[in-house]
Amino acid sequence: MLFLLLSFFLFVFLLSKCLPLLPLPPWASEMRLLSVLFFQELLFFSVHLFRSCRPFAGRTPSVPPPTMKPSRRKSRADKEEPAGSSSSSGMSILDLPELALECVLGRLTPPGLCGMAAVCSSLRERCTSDHLWERHMKEKWGRVIGDAAHREWERYVASAEDPLASLAEANKGRRRWIEAASRVWPLSCLRLPSKSGKKLSCPLPNDSIMSWYRALETGRFWFPAQVYNREHGHVGFMLSCYDAEVSYDCRTDTFHARYPPHGRRTVVIEEGVQWDRIRVSPVITPAHVLHNSDYLSDLRPCDHIEIQWRRNKEFPYGWWYGVVGHLENCDGNEHFCRCHLSDTVILEFNQYTPGSRWRRTLVDRRDHKEEGNETDGFYGGIRKLQKKEEISKWRQLWPTDVLE
Repeated sequence: MLFLLLSFFLFVFLLSKCLPLLPLPPWASEMRLLSVLFFQELLFFSVHLFRSCRPFAGRTPSVPPPTMKPSRRKSRADKEEPAGSSSSSGMSILDLPELALECVLGRLTPPGLCGMAAVCSSLRERCTSDHLWERHMKEKWGRVIGDAAHREWERYVASAEDPLASLAEANKGRRRWIEAASRVWPLSCLRLPSKSGKKLSCPLPNDSIMSWYRALETGRFWFPAQVYNREHGHVGFMLSCYDAEVSYDCRTDTFHARYPPHGRRTVVIEEGVQWDRIRVSPVITPAHVLHNSDYLSDLRPCDHIEIQWRRNKEFPYGWWYGVVGHLENCDGNEHFCRCHLSDTVILEFNQYTPGSRWRRTLVDRRDHKEEGNETDGFYGGIRKLQKKEEISKWRQLWPTDVLE
């Protein structure tokens, strides 16, 4: 039927083209228009059929694909939900009572808190709170972090520039990567400039305890402390403690110590400083300032002391361990000793051999000030050791051989 209809329209079309001068029936013009429209539709249909059909020789029986359930596009709120939230079949950790949730988070280690903070914004806010990190801060860093280090951290936060701001401005094509990194690594304090030029801050502030913990853990923050037996226990610094700036090395679980320059020496950096050689400075006196001596009137023989000493006026003071000795006219009998009534105090450094110029020195109890010379060095302020832990620490550091 289709072939006969096609032949008829083709005959009419050719007749109208080849015999334009012959008289045509009244319906010929309508049939001519219909034939043109028919051939136009036939051409479109043929092209569509050619594109959709494969050659017969290479055609294989087609198997309809399995029907897939339409997936609902997750909204931003769904992405923020942690695994096992109320939208899923399981129970969310956020469904726990407030006290139970705080107990769970309080038992997590620092890496555990970091991983939990990356789950969702709600847990991030909880896991980065200061009250959870105070315990971790005290347990790991409490023995080496003091008030001076805290003040230095406050200055560091106030003056530190954003380490990623220049990177984001120089290469704006990595903007999405940096934003993704700020979500994956919850400890980082990232601030990215927006297109309008304003900075977009992370929920984690730079002055949080979590930020301070990370700055210490990564070694990015150098903090003030004191180091026993500096420069790997050099004989010239045995039983002494010097001010330094230290930085933690997580790869070796040790510290780098940076000592201030003095004399002709530049900055000295010592690596591999163990934890037991670091202490919090017991005084607020800077290394180049004479300490105001205390308890001089109470000093008695056998009392344990630390005294400032430096090689010359250009050097910083170090704290050296010693004990209070008896006067030469005293036999050491505690029932007849009157050394504590004298204005002269004998200080002994028993790590040196008898007869050494470093073995003994005299100080004035009532009017003590810096005393010494360029040969023997200069003795400064004195502090009496009151705690048994301090005395025990010096005894642990006692050299195996007597010093000359």
